[in-house]
Amino acid sequence: MDFDQEDGKNMMMKGIWVNVVVLVTIAIATKLVLQLWWRPRKVAKHYSNQGIKGPPYNIFIGNMKELVEMMLKASSQPMTLSHNILPRVLPFYHHWKKLYGATYLIWFGPTPRLTIADPGQIREILSTKAEFYEKYESHPLVKKLEGHGLISLKGDVWVHRRKTISPIFHLENLKMMIPIMGKSVAHMLDKWSLISNSGKVELEVSEWFQNLTEEVITRTIFGASYDDGKKIYQLQAKQIVFAAESFQKVFFPGQRFLPTKRNRTTWKLDREIEASLMKLISQRKESLLRRREEEEGVGVGVGVRVRDGGEGEECHRDLLEILIEASMSNNNNKNTSEKKITDNDIVEECKSFFFAGKHTTSNLLIWTSILLAMHPQWQQLAREEVMRVCGARDIPTKDDVSNLKTLSMIISEVLRLYPPVVATIRRAKTQVDLGDINIKEETELLVPILAVHHDTTIWGPDASEFNPSRFSQGVSRAATHPTTFMPFGLGGRQCIGQNLALLQAKLAIAMILQKFTFEISPNYKHAPTVLMLLYPQFGAPIIFRSL
Repeated sequence: MDFDQEDGKNMMMKGIWVNVVVLVTIAIATKLVLQLWWRPRKVAKHYSNQGIKGPPYNIFIGNMKELVEMMLKASSQPMTLSHNILPRVLPFYHHWKKLYGATYLIWFGPTPRLTIADPGQIREILSTKAEFYEKYESHPLVKKLEGHGLISLKGDVWVHRRKTISPIFHLENLKMMIPIMGKSVAHMLDKWSLISNSGKVELEVSEWFQNLTEEVITRTIFGASYDDGKKIYQLQAKQIVFAAESFQKVFFPGQRFLPTKRNRTTWKLDREIEASLMKLISQRKESLLRRREEEEGVGVGVGVRVRDGGEGEECHRDLLEILIEASMSNNNNKNTSEKKITDNDIVEECKSFFFAGKHTTSNLLIWTSILLAMHPQWQQLAREEVMRVCGARDIPTKDDVSNLKTLSMIISEVLRLYPPVVATIRRAKTQVDLGDINIKEETELLVPILAVHHDTTIWGPDASEFNPSRFSQGVSRAATHPTTFMPFGLGGRQCIGQNLALLQAKLAIAMILQKFTFEISPNYKHAPTVLMLLYPQFGAPIIFRSL
């Protein structure tokens, strides 16, 4: 009898567990059906009723298979020396636009994504109604490199941080860096002259410009602590190489957590970078406290620094100093719980600005050199202007750089044709009207910057041609719509470092034009492609000749 009761209890428990498993399985299956089939159908119908179509949704993978196939095919071989790069760089947009129009729906897995290329709607997303949209989360590998700083922050924390950092990137503060930038460029050009054979040399300029911008961004961030900062960023440069290699391999969720040899190396680099930055922050805090005491004692002005050589001279304020001062002043802020800047925040900002600043500016220099090499008539016009404005000065002054109007037009045209970021993504935080489109919550909106920059209805029939004169009346009058030029973004989240990038590019190109003429090497293969930013897939070999 007891055995029968025990067996009965066991049977009952087994029955309960079977029922639990069945219920859990049904719940999971139901959720998957809702997420992977019912919800996409409902979203597709919502947009279809508004006249918005797109390629059909495939369960779980969406349109990823077709998209990846188009990207791989487009990048499989170089193109002709043409600036009509949209079919190669954004082949999926180019292809589906022809079938469904400029606004269409695609699927990244089960996530809906609308492409938005209308200037008025883009302005709403990025500027006038930006509060309804949030920044898209970066790929895990990119997020690791860019740090959890201003680039990825949101809401009130982002507002406060941007306000804190903005003074560093005011143009007048950056102009104080021109002598330092100029020395770095001059040092690079001296090396070019030394390695030239009979006044002629072929250079792969990518690495040269990356080293140059690395030096300048390190001085922008660390100032007087440049030597220590350089050692830290040599470590981060290694991280970037690892990430670039990883992007070219198959990536699956959770891979970055596995203890592979590559991951163990990057984890070690992480620890070294953080420890070095923390040590440097501590040293600079002590130095700032000592300097404050000295300045209060002798009445030294805030805008003057006494350099190692002993001469008082005006110089720029660096990012590290401003962030440390902000963190030290939190004690007097009633809202420190919301806005306090910690040492860890400073670490993340230093990582963010090195990653973004180095690659954005170096890419601008690379493409400007390529396009001037491809268009010798504009190279000569820019050189004549540089010689006229700068004269025999080895390093142009801040007034010289401001007066290089033709060079400014050229750089704007380079940024139009070859923007560093070819597209940007936002996510709707709530259901919202965008022009005449009703956007469902959590729909992602893709703004194809490159496509907008090459649109003939906006820029004219020569939209895919290199014509810097279109900017002769300024950026706002270059196109039919004033907000369609957005190489550094648009609205409140516009790249805070754009003044630094433009200033450094103008100075470097001006100094190159003073000493060299240059042309495309026969070894150059025109192959713009995207790996985080737009870059030449097979490098940028250019032939330089001394003047």
